[in-house]
Amino acid sequence: MSVINDQEILEGLAEIINEETGVSAADVQLDKAFIDDLDIDSLSMMTIVVNAEEKFEVRIPDDDVKSLRTVGDAVTYIRNARS
Repeated sequence: MSVINDQEILEGLAEIINEETGVSAADVQLDKAFIDDLDIDSLSMMTIVVNAEEKFEVRIPDDDVKSLRTVGDAVTYIRNARS
């Protein structure tokens, strides 16, 4: 598995979120909360998780999804899951 940095993960997540929700990729920042700031509902979140699992070759169990409150949480989780 190739090494990717947080910026590459962020850009990949921004692309997935944009495709699923229409939220501008530029608005997807590390400090943004999925629900409060980006207005992502639970159904969209599950689709984003599935797409992120495919893109980054990681598994994100449902129980862990609940703890991913911000984009930064997701970036850190994906980085750690890949290492």
